[in-house]
Amino acid sequence: MRWDNLPESNNVEDRRGDDGGGRGGFPMGMGGGGGLGIGTIVVLGLIGWFLGIDPRILIGGAEMMGGGSHREAQAPSQAQSQQSGQRGSPSDEMGKFVSRVLGSTEVQWKEIFAKDGKTYRAPVLVLYNEVTNQACGGVAQAAMGPFYCPADRKIYLDTSFFREIERRFRGCDVGSKSCQFAQAYVIAHEVGHHVQNLLGILPKVQEMQQGMSKVEANKLQVRVELQADCFAGVWANKSDQRWNLIEPGDVEAAMRTAAAIGDDKLQMQARGRVVPDSFTHGSSAQRQRWFDIGLKQGSVAACNTFKAQTL
Repeated sequence: MRWDNLPESNNVEDRRGDDGGGRGGFPMGMGGGGGLGIGTIVVLGLIGWFLGIDPRILIGGAEMMGGGSHREAQAPSQAQSQQSGQRGSPSDEMGKFVSRVLGSTEVQWKEIFAKDGKTYRAPVLVLYNEVTNQACGGVAQAAMGPFYCPADRKIYLDTSFFREIERRFRGCDVGSKSCQFAQAYVIAHEVGHHVQNLLGILPKVQEMQQGMSKVEANKLQVRVELQADCFAGVWANKSDQRWNLIEPGDVEAAMRTAAAIGDDKLQMQARGRVVPDSFTHGSSAQRQRWFDIGLKQGSVAACNTFKAQTL
């Protein structure tokens, strides 16, 4: 992946030097919620090991479907809003990489929105170590993986997840340059959720899910996630045209990563069986397919997973 020429973003909030105030365990508010069994909580917690929205939102949805208490995403509390890191483009290698990938998404989505007569407001990406406060309830923890919080329009990323792509998920060969493109795909996917939020898709989906059974709500969530994968492909397509971004092996690494974090593969690893009705992000084949659609067509219109008869 050629990223040296990508534009830097100043919308990186670097909290990696902060004292997070704790390690390990479930994030605040996850344990014993609304009558959920520990097995359900563990399975939902595994979502944190792959791409998506804050797992607590999904857990809250599961509580609602199961008759338990449902907590809506709230505005930042005073304590949460007080914690902030240095804003700008970090100076270390990993920080620069994240800043430039985020910067490239800003350029592309600003242009896409402008062509449709809309204004794109970029998200803030929070870099942190192990644990930090966030506005969707409780704290963000490294074990949750990257996620987007609609309440504060921020992406939360502990870059140790990038090592998990290599070592745990085997989404790319350890130490290979193609791993950078897989990492960029992670960021672009989360930005895709921000795009969905700006377009009003996330609020509409959340409203619809409240009137659905758990199975139907999960099916709708899968379409949300696959669209974010497709949006990541759109970013890759347009960035390659503008900056000659993609090198040999990059797309294959992104595809391997998409396959490694499919619901079917993660469920098989965790439970030894696959339960399609509990999918929330899509199968490995589906995630690969929708990233590839965005990559090849480079069109937001091509990413309408909600009207697709076949995912």
